[in-house]
Amino acid sequence: MKYLVVGAGLFGAAFAREAAEHGHQVKVIDRRNHIAGNIYTEKVDGIDVHKYGAHIFHTSNKKVWNYVNRFAEFNRYTNSPIANYNGELYHLPFNMNTFHELWGIKTPAEAQEIINKQKGEMAGKEPQNLEEQAISLVGRDIYEKLIKGYTEKQWGRKTTELPAFIIKRLPVRFYYDNNYFNDDFQGIPKIGYTQMVANMLDHENISVELEKDYFDNQAQYEADYDKIVYTGMIDKYFNYQLGELEYRSLRFETEELDQEYYQGNSVVNYTDSKTPFTRIIEHKLFNPAATSDKTVITREYPADYHKGMEPYYPVNDAKNNELYAKYQELAAKQDKVIFGGRLGQYKYYNMDQVLAAALEAADKELN
Repeated sequence: MKYLVVGAGLFGAAFAREAAEHGHQVKVIDRRNHIAGNIYTEKVDGIDVHKYGAHIFHTSNKKVWNYVNRFAEFNRYTNSPIANYNGELYHLPFNMNTFHELWGIKTPAEAQEIINKQKGEMAGKEPQNLEEQAISLVGRDIYEKLIKGYTEKQWGRKTTELPAFIIKRLPVRFYYDNNYFNDDFQGIPKIGYTQMVANMLDHENISVELEKDYFDNQAQYEADYDKIVYTGMIDKYFNYQLGELEYRSLRFETEELDQEYYQGNSVVNYTDSKTPFTRIIEHKLFNPAATSDKTVITREYPADYHKGMEPYYPVNDAKNNELYAKYQELAAKQDKVIFGGRLGQYKYYNMDQVLAAALEAADKELN
């Protein structure tokens, strides 16, 4: 069979590889001038720069971990971000280091006593919004300094206007541990994500064409191929006939600095409301083996999405999920089209979840 994969990101590359290994002919197209989608990395002075924001691979899914290790060797990077609140520095995730920095306490019992006391203001109340949900989980100090400003910048709305279910739980560790993820496996490809995706697409049955927009030639593509794997915006595919889904966008400000290090940590979140960006990434520190007398940093600014911008993640509130369910019904009637990825399935996927979904879709289609 002949497959057309629209989008050379992680979902598209994994599906293409699986189809190629099953003996099918696959063409992958992407409207950008590079492969790897939003996990694209490019070399600057020997440093792998994450062009579209920090991407740290982490998973407890052994099948997915074994799969990506076919195409790249991963380093031992551990994600341990720091929060900067008006110049005060706090370790993340919320753990005993954080509580010592907040309150000067040393024992789990002291931390539990403070948090339980602060959570008391929500006793007997059902949280009606994100602010109330956060306070009911971790108390007011952590909410005010480490959640409120960052979340409002990320979503472009007041926390009192965001639904409570966005924060189902907040991990709180009553022990000293700055490892952000609890997953069994984590790391970053030593060769960079772009080369990892290139390795996935390196098969005699796969061809790749860049700077090709599916919608410029949609009718011809649908006539020429037996099946289409579409990883773009699902509402755009259906020409917004049921209405527009909401997305969030991002703007990146990257600069190369003539110094060895800038902030001393790969990710520093700015959790106050006055700072316009949410975080600064120092790319060099994602790969401790990188040797350069320079460093590259990126400031990340959340932005409202408008047509023509890059959509980075869906806004999975009740209203949008209800609209997506209607688009899903339309998608189910498309015999030739498989929808995948963050935009095609309208889900806030992590990378391992994207891969798991791609392998599941491929298994269903090819076996």
